Amino acid sequence: MIAQLRGTLADKRPSQVLVDVGGVGYLVHIPISTFYALGELHSNVTLLIHTQVREDAISLYGFLSSREKHLFELLISASGVGPVLALKILSGVSVDDLIPAVRAGDLPRLTRIPGVGRKTAERIVVELRDKLAAMETPEQARQPVASTGTAADVVSALLNLGYDQNAAEQAVERANKNAAPDSFEGLLRATLQQLSAPAQQGARAAR
Repeated sequence: MIAQLRGTLADKRPSQVLVDVGGVGYLVHIPISTFYALGELHSNVTLLIHTQVREDAISLYGFLSSREKHLFELLISASGVGPVLALKILSGVSVDDLIPAVRAGDLPRLTRIPGVGRKTAERIVVELRDKLAAMETPEQARQPVASTGTAADVVSALLNLGYDQNAAEQAVERANKNAAPDSFEGLLRATLQQLSAPAQQGARAAR
């Protein structure tokens, strides 16, 4: 059973990578969060692997963090959630947003993830709520930042664009305080302006 791969990143796409290990290429399915965190092509990479063995195929699913791999394995343990849907869930929402959403039974937030219907969301909440308690950080247990509604969607979009979790959440909070846009597009634009402001100020200071 393959549990880890360390090799050269021969090819990468949003949903899969090719890792060259001693001349053997391994095709590994990944969530988009892992894709954005990977280095450039031909760089060294280490992926934690979940191996799925079926009668007709052996499939590898890779992650950069043990926390994300563990959450993937919990998701596929839920009724009606297979590896493909689990990757879609991890690609549609960050781990730090997904855990409190499940713990709080936030069905509207979960059903906004592509591929997750209400029945699937309900099963995930019922079957995983208690299991995710051990993965919840103290900050999440108190009150997750921007865990529901439009703000959460904007944070998720920024994570998919490669922004840091804390930076994205803080920028969303500032955008809400300054303008309080009432639409996803408006809040995303305002947040991107917040994220670009420090860089613009630094560029002016350097002149």
